[in-house]
Amino acid sequence: MAFEKQKYYYVFTIQYLGYRFHGWQKQPNLKTLHLMIDRTFNYILEGKPFKTLVSGRTDAMVSANKTAFELFLENPIEDKDVFLKWFNYNLPQDIRALKIEDVDKNFNIIQHPKLKEYIYLFAFGGKFHPFCAPLLTTIQDDLDIEMMMQGARLFEGTHNFKNYCYKATDNGVYNRTIEKCELVVNEVYSANFFPETSYLLRVVGKGFGRNQIRLMMGTLLKLGKGEVTLDFIEESLKPNIDSHQDYIAPASGLILQSVEFE
Repeated sequence: MAFEKQKYYYVFTIQYLGYRFHGWQKQPNLKTLHLMIDRTFNYILEGKPFKTLVSGRTDAMVSANKTAFELFLENPIEDKDVFLKWFNYNLPQDIRALKIEDVDKNFNIIQHPKLKEYIYLFAFGGKFHPFCAPLLTTIQDDLDIEMMMQGARLFEGTHNFKNYCYKATDNGVYNRTIEKCELVVNEVYSANFFPETSYLLRVVGKGFGRNQIRLMMGTLLKLGKGEVTLDFIEESLKPNIDSHQDYIAPASGLILQSVEFE
């Protein structure tokens, strides 16, 4: 009679700067976050079997302040503090692990209910320091920030977000609820090379479509430039309304601020 091998399950909380990576998912001949994570585990585990599964993928150049992945092992981690230090010692400097937690086999990091908070950092009205590029999108045109703040609030609640999903099909699930959507002055991140005033779009919800936040941000930028109206946004969120969004805001301003498991 064959016995199934004992397995051990751990959730790692991590953060990373995504600017030099081609997103999370492994891709041939490209440097991705999953590649670097697994390469580090392969080294520190000395070739022992393991598997990693992330709570949600991010696109190229998108950063994360707090996200998570699950590690599956056939042998337990004896000292999590020591393991965490050794893992960080071998990771590249733009990835950091914050903590390790035990979970059981019933935990599913993808399907487990979670709340995600994204923020999108931007500034406008000038040509700013190039060091801003990894974290903050700069718009040289003037923007009507008050109008954009009104527009952001229109996304709150339950709506049909098909127009805010890249390459949407007729078979997707587009009715989603956004718990919070606000555009405010940025008081979360600062640097001496940031412009004196910057802004952020904060979006909180349980799930988002492909490029949804960046398409929402792109529409708000067009609103700020006077290219669309508040009525345009309201109409775009109704079912059976084809309102093609043609501006995906740059990836480098987007940060997965947190993932909280319920």
